[in-house]
Amino acid sequence: MNEQPNNPLHGITLKALLTELVDSLGWEELARRVNINCFKSNPSIKSSLTFLRRTPWARAEVEAVYLELKSNVEF
Repeated sequence: MNEQPNNPLHGITLKALLTELVDSLGWEELARRVNINCFKSNPSIKSSLTFLRRTPWARAEVEAVYLELKSNVEF
């Protein structure tokens, strides 16, 4: 039974989402779209996940970029 049928992010971990964005866009483009230092200065999945888990507004922006790309462009 699907508990969140209207949530397009249901079942996608933050790590999987971020990894897919980095693989598709690269750190430089991701930093251009979401202006946060963890994407600009010595970026890594681990440090970005730590920041995004503690910063709801940044996580929301990254999720919005992911949803926009998923709806407009095939990865």
